Amino acid sequence: MRTGRITQGWRRAAWLALHVIALPALARAPVKLPPVTLPIQDTPTDLPPQLRILSLADVERIARENQPQIRISRAATAAARSRADQIHTGYLPQVNGLVQYQRSTGNFAPRPGTVVPTTSTVSLAPSYDLFNVSVQASQLVYDFGQTADRYAAADAAQDALAWNEKATELQVVAAARRAYFQARAQRALVDVARETLANQRRHMKQIGGFVQAGARPEIDLVQAKTNVSNAQVGLISAQNAYDSGRALLSQAMGVLGEIDYDVGDDEQQAIDGEDASQQALVDKAIAGRPELVVLDRQRRQQELALRAIHNTLWPTLAVTAGVTDVGVTIGGMVPNWNVGAALNWPIFQGGIAKAQEAEATANLAAVAGQNSVQLLQIQSDISQARLAVRAAKATIIAADDALLNGKELLRMAEARYLAGVGNGIELNDTQLAYTNAAVQVIAARYNLSTARAQLLAALGQP
Repeated sequence: MRTGRITQGWRRAAWLALHVIALPALARAPVKLPPVTLPIQDTPTDLPPQLRILSLADVERIARENQPQIRISRAATAAARSRADQIHTGYLPQVNGLVQYQRSTGNFAPRPGTVVPTTSTVSLAPSYDLFNVSVQASQLVYDFGQTADRYAAADAAQDALAWNEKATELQVVAAARRAYFQARAQRALVDVARETLANQRRHMKQIGGFVQAGARPEIDLVQAKTNVSNAQVGLISAQNAYDSGRALLSQAMGVLGEIDYDVGDDEQQAIDGEDASQQALVDKAIAGRPELVVLDRQRRQQELALRAIHNTLWPTLAVTAGVTDVGVTIGGMVPNWNVGAALNWPIFQGGIAKAQEAEATANLAAVAGQNSVQLLQIQSDISQARLAVRAAKATIIAADDALLNGKELLRMAEARYLAGVGNGIELNDTQLAYTNAAVQVIAARYNLSTARAQLLAALGQP
């Protein structure tokens, strides 16, 4: 019979906790977002074996997939989401269970003002068992918006980090683009150095024939051999620079492994509106830069945090319920239940709320200052990128003309030398001029692609 009464008491307590506490709380609680799942990846990955000539699109995709900075930013967003979920638990019932066994003596311990029974004796024996099984539940009913504001502030912080993740991705892709264009320019310089070496060897062979026939002095052949040696040194230096450029590209993409790939011939295509006015581009950047959205969410976070701190000066109301089963033997345990309400009002806490409000107000002012700094930075970024694009476009036209003229001068100098009316100095000078013109064309195209990539980043475009 006792077992049946105990079971019925537990059932009534469970029904009470479910209908009085849990269900109303769940109805008031906001919708909880699903958790963010992150792949575990400790080290950067190697390039797929099939990718041996990387295009610009390949570089952008690999950087997005493998760059550790993006994974770090993504993890920070997930951590912020978890912090918001932790605050969200304040809406839900709090249930604690306790199973306790105690062995103790039963001596009477008097308090001041009480009368000690004359028959009371003190002894360390005998001792008694005590079993205690209890479940206590509590549910927040109303706290003047403290929990709601704290949750909203944490949600704004998570949103800010989500936008910061987008800003990090843009920065990573922009860095990968710059590294790609640099490696591409260095690869083109290798081709120029290789062509220069081939021309110098051809010149040396031709001059050797003239010297052997007595048509040219010996010094021309010595100069030609020196030119070949210098061209070989130039080719080695260009190849080493290309290898270094690919190493930097691998770092920008976030990949490990042997650098056994080449870069393609892609250039940054023209950007829609790249020739627009300064103000038009700045307005477009303000609408597209995720850094400004990050600061807006941080501002919202500080405003909500300030309101939540202010609300801590008001009371909180909670209801409680519990069931216990206590006895000196397992078979003789006595059930009980309890329900109640608690109103907690922090009347004075040493001024901590005022100090916290001052801190949040200062943080809010700092965010406003950061927003102004970011606007100035956007204006500077747009100005520099726009001017760089315009200068690179003008340089390409002049550099292409110089290359055509240099190529024609080299052809004429070779013909004059073969006809016997030119000399080695003229031939060397025209070869050097042609090489320099080829280098200028490469630099101009590299500068244009880099400037356009810089403008994309300044506009906040992927």
